Amino acid sequence: MAPNKTDQKSDRSKSKPLLQQLAANPAKLFSGSFRQQYGALCFRYKNQGPEFEVLLVTSRDSQRWIIPKGWPIKGKKPHQAAAVEAWEEAGVRGRGPKTPAGRYTYLKILDDGDVAPCIVDIFEIEVLKTSDKFKERGERRLDWMSPDEAARRVREIELKSFLVEFKPSK
Repeated sequence: MAPNKTDQKSDRSKSKPLLQQLAANPAKLFSGSFRQQYGALCFRYKNQGPEFEVLLVTSRDSQRWIIPKGWPIKGKKPHQAAAVEAWEEAGVRGRGPKTPAGRYTYLKILDDGDVAPCIVDIFEIEVLKTSDKFKERGERRLDWMSPDEAARRVREIELKSFLVEFKPSK
């Protein structure tokens, strides 16, 4: 059975780069408000000194470097939702302030191919415990690195700036 025109159009739009999709239909970007997400900037001190490193994970689909992040979780406060994402995506637990350390924006490609502008509130988490057993183990790569190296690896300009300037609160 041949696919119908709607299926063909959907397949073509998914194969186009993100900017071409937006250029073809800019209303997608400006039709609604930004969606909220919560991210965890996980860090640990090196040799109990002032130097620290941050944790990046890869996204499951594109394997690009990101911080653990996700949608709000019913019954959880924003900082708790960020901590859940850090555990599920990277197997790390820790402590940190209940207020965001910063935020960044990016364009998320949804499962249906639509594009949603998102605001990510970033919560810092000093990692105190790591585990090899976590929900998304095997689906992502994890790497500890300097904030400057992390800034080189992520794509989002605002997140790059945040990482370069980041100093843990204490």
